[in-house]
Amino acid sequence: MAAVRFTAGILVFLLPAAVLSYGFPAALKLERAVPANHEMEISQLKARDRARHGRLLQSLGGVIDFPVDGTFDPFVVGLYYTKLRLGSPPRDFYVQVDTGSDVLWVSCASCNGCPQTSGLQIQLNFFDPGSSVTATPVSCSDQRCSWGVQSSDSGCSVQNNLCAYTFQYGDGSGTSGFYVSDVLQFDMIVGSSLVPNSTAQVVFGCSTSQTGDLVKSDRAVDGIFGFGQQGMSVISQLASQGLAPRVFSHCLKGENGGGGILVLGEIVEPNIVFTPLVPSQPHYNVNLLSISVNGQALPINPSVFSTSNGQGTIIDTGTTLAYLSEAAYVPFVEAITNAVSQSVRPVVSKGNQCYVIATSVANIFPPVSLNFAGGATMFLNPQDYLIQQNNVGGTVVWCIGFQRIQNQGITILGDLVLKDKIFVYDLVGQRIGWANYDCSMSVNVSATSSSGRSEYVNAGQFSDNAAPQSVSLDIVGNTLMLLLIMFIMYTVLFGRRRVICGRRRVIFSRPAKPSRRKVHFFVVCFCLCFHSIVI
Repeated sequence: MAAVRFTAGILVFLLPAAVLSYGFPAALKLERAVPANHEMEISQLKARDRARHGRLLQSLGGVIDFPVDGTFDPFVVGLYYTKLRLGSPPRDFYVQVDTGSDVLWVSCASCNGCPQTSGLQIQLNFFDPGSSVTATPVSCSDQRCSWGVQSSDSGCSVQNNLCAYTFQYGDGSGTSGFYVSDVLQFDMIVGSSLVPNSTAQVVFGCSTSQTGDLVKSDRAVDGIFGFGQQGMSVISQLASQGLAPRVFSHCLKGENGGGGILVLGEIVEPNIVFTPLVPSQPHYNVNLLSISVNGQALPINPSVFSTSNGQGTIIDTGTTLAYLSEAAYVPFVEAITNAVSQSVRPVVSKGNQCYVIATSVANIFPPVSLNFAGGATMFLNPQDYLIQQNNVGGTVVWCIGFQRIQNQGITILGDLVLKDKIFVYDLVGQRIGWANYDCSMSVNVSATSSSGRSEYVNAGQFSDNAAPQSVSLDIVGNTLMLLLIMFIMYTVLFGRRRVICGRRRVIFSRPAKPSRRKVHFFVVCFCLCFHSIVI
């Protein structure tokens, strides 16, 4: 397709104060930013706007929006992941969204045992520090190396003076490598404008070795995106640079292919309830007080959920299902089974409590509520604690998705529970909030700028080259201001004139006769004002 070209007619609009006084202004300065005989392509005009938006970012933090793919369903994917752009020139890397760890790492070009292909139908990449002109290894003497040392994940490699790391995850998998500093490219939303290809220098891991489930190709990704609170996490790094607030939110879609929303910013939803984070914990620990089934509290000793000596309740997007200690799991399963025993056929499959049913689970299974400190309650529908196993001859087998953890007082709330809800991680206020939500819909997000002003934007409906589909709150105020200015200008240009007649000074009015010059002036002013609001 041939490139569409415009004859440049870009005008810099300067409105003197005289416009707001009665009478036609003496001078209205309209200048061409580009010579009239010069032609520009749309791509050039967009580049000019992006440069302007980039200047705005130097003084105003915004909302950083990441795409989300994947699903909670362990029989399909069993994880949620996003796409990052790293290096110069940028390359795409698919990384799992994990609130249970701190560090962002991707597979390195020299990785030993890293998967080459993925069953998720994504192209795996390997980060090569030598191929990025902006990449630099983090040395042992670099102050940033101490961020990882504080969490006992990092150390110094005596052989090459590189800041190295080793991570072991709860499922037995692990990775090791070294830290590099390079450019992260992302899309930022400032006000009502999408500002693509924004950049920031961040430290992340370059993995040279992987073990356990990380090497399996069926659901392999390029790495893990840790959203913990430590200084090495990307959210902490971006916040320290003034590019993002110390709050992030997600809304993970459960059905119809999964996906969802992930933003550095606070999703604003009136039904969100908050519970405080347990202080001085390495994970996002919250105080779970009790569990209720059908409105009845289960007979569980509260000490089972207490946060001490490595125990407590953790919110973790890197976990697919949900886990309860033995003392909480048994009464939970018994209460569910007793509530549905007259309508289903209970069976045990591979050690899991399952149920054979011939109708919708929503019509049979009871609601469950998790009750937290601060009066916050998380309401679970049957699909939030059940997993569909199979479908045979018109009957469906559903199993309890909560698993038992023996000899450990740990409760882990994974994607099974977290899906179809807004979650807000307020690191400044040290609290976590949630609300049931249809994650296929867009959301309003707030970010506090460096000037202390809150920006409200709409996220969740962005494409790579599109602006927000919904109008932000700023547009409403600007539109009202435009209408007011246009009303004043119309009154000045076309309003009724005062006429003094005769010696008796009789005053009457008559409509002003509009000249062609005034009409042209009014149209130009309206178009330029409207353009400034839309842009």
